[in-house]
Amino acid sequence: MVAEQLARRGIRDRGVLDAMGRVPREEFVAPSDRWRAYADQALPIGEGQTISQPYMVAVMTAALVLTGGGRVLEIGTGSGYQAAVLAELAGEVITIERHAVLAETARARLAELGYTNVTVLVGDGSVGYPARAPYDGILVAAAAPRVPEAIKLQLSEGGRLVIPVGPPGEQDLVVVRRGPDGQFIESAGDPCVFVPLVGQEGWPG
Repeated sequence: MVAEQLARRGIRDRGVLDAMGRVPREEFVAPSDRWRAYADQALPIGEGQTISQPYMVAVMTAALVLTGGGRVLEIGTGSGYQAAVLAELAGEVITIERHAVLAETARARLAELGYTNVTVLVGDGSVGYPARAPYDGILVAAAAPRVPEAIKLQLSEGGRLVIPVGPPGEQDLVVVRRGPDGQFIESAGDPCVFVPLVGQEGWPG
């Protein structure tokens, strides 16, 4: 997966490649899907949610430009796979999931795999988690109609937010960086398709 789907397609961040090589993706999919755990495709995980394709996980993680340590917020825990990848690169990961059953499963799975630097919460991730802000990186694994202002404001100086933005079925991956003057620098990247971000600052449920 790392060599054929990630490095060959242009992922150059060695830290991201190594992290994804260490995380056992088969532990984060349904037993019936283990045979295709390393295929470059999204897979269903229940509650109408999916685990993202490995390439998109790599692209979004690399866009955060994590340098080791630091605090990262993930919105949309899902199966916990993305949180595990982030935990390999950050000092602390806070991840929020709106579906309690997915959050509980992810929490147990991450604990079994020895990830002690991940906190799984249940709540409306569309407003972020200001109680632990600021964050050096924020990764949103669901598509928003626009970049939520509340989430942007939780970035630390120099921090980056990666979020799919656009209507259902067609989004662009947007990267927002908070400059030293407090201003936000926004750029659009790869086209992508994610499940909707449901909540106060996202789509209605």
